[in-house]
Amino acid sequence: MKLVRIETDRGPVWAAEAEAEAEAGYVRVEWRDGEPVAIHEPAPKGKLLAPVDPPAILAIGVNYRKHAAETGAKLPLFPVVFQKGLHSLTGPEDPIVLPRHLRSDKVDYECELAFVFKKTAKNVSRAEAMDYVLGFTAANDVSARDWQREWGGTQWCKAKSFDSFCPCGPCVVTLDQLPNYGNLRITTKIDGNVMQDARTDDLIFDIPALVEFLTGSTTVAAGTLVLTGTPHGVGMARDPQVWLRPGNLVEVEIEGIGTLRNRVTEEVIG
Repeated sequence: MKLVRIETDRGPVWAAEAEAEAEAGYVRVEWRDGEPVAIHEPAPKGKLLAPVDPPAILAIGVNYRKHAAETGAKLPLFPVVFQKGLHSLTGPEDPIVLPRHLRSDKVDYECELAFVFKKTAKNVSRAEAMDYVLGFTAANDVSARDWQREWGGTQWCKAKSFDSFCPCGPCVVTLDQLPNYGNLRITTKIDGNVMQDARTDDLIFDIPALVEFLTGSTTVAAGTLVLTGTPHGVGMARDPQVWLRPGNLVEVEIEGIGTLRNRVTEEVIG
């Protein structure tokens, strides 16, 4: 099932892509015992929102071998975890807004496979980990590298939590529809130019390992969104370096999920 959220006059509505033999478009979805159930009633038309409404956004740094190599980082012994602010979440039809009040001129892109917890979890074993995963979506861990690396003592959370710095979508693909999540092609394009092109089999810590680590002695709430890390090809590691500019079209595409498209704008002050 491919799950989406649609903005309507009465608030967000959960929906799913209609099956191939059905009419094109979306059908309504109800949640029963934590599971999405399509009720085969046409969903209202409207703008696509981020396909999740998470209580928290967790993210993993330095989790692709080739990305670690391009940045000169040592391979971590355990997953490197940080949080992104909830107001960084934005949808597949919304802009990435470059901050201008607290200015950054070194805003980078990071395509990422993300997953969603379908139930609250604590101390989950690797063997049971995938029982807690609803499905997967595409995300972009947009990062202000000047704030992250140059100023303020390595401000990872701040650098990655500006408004609009977590585009997500266009849908969540449930686990049963994406069994090969460990070997998916993942790319980033800027204005049609391929910047990142990798496969998720380059992950240092795979999805079961992340679930096990994140829930160790820690409660993770149902609905939590987890970004699993970015592959090589980020703008910071290029020569010359590449930073997002107003007008750029950023496309994150993941095999089996789809393409997340966001146009870049800049914050208007005043």
